[in-house]
Amino acid sequence: MQETDVVRALAALAQEVRLRVFRALVVAGPAGLTPSDLAAQLEVAPNTLSFHLKELSHAGLISQERQGRNLIYRAAFDTMNALLAYLTENCCEGQGCAPADAAASCHC
Repeated sequence: MQETDVVRALAALAQEVRLRVFRALVVAGPAGLTPSDLAAQLEVAPNTLSFHLKELSHAGLISQERQGRNLIYRAAFDTMNALLAYLTENCCEGQGCAPADAAASCHC
């Protein structure tokens, strides 16, 4: 993943509604959600949601597919995993991460 893509993705997630939308789509899994389902679940106005979906899409974090009259939004799991891999690439100097109980003593 290129550094500019990482910055774009992190910037998109650095907003409360977009983070909530992305997390909801991750939870929904491959089935995804319609905008109306997202709006109802997150209690976000449809026009506001539309803006945030566009930003997440521009960052490559979500995809959309038309199914009949509905749009289905899904988390882009490949992008999410690439972002996580980029962020943890040099964790603990390339060694396996410390167990959870030893994480407090890890200075990486």
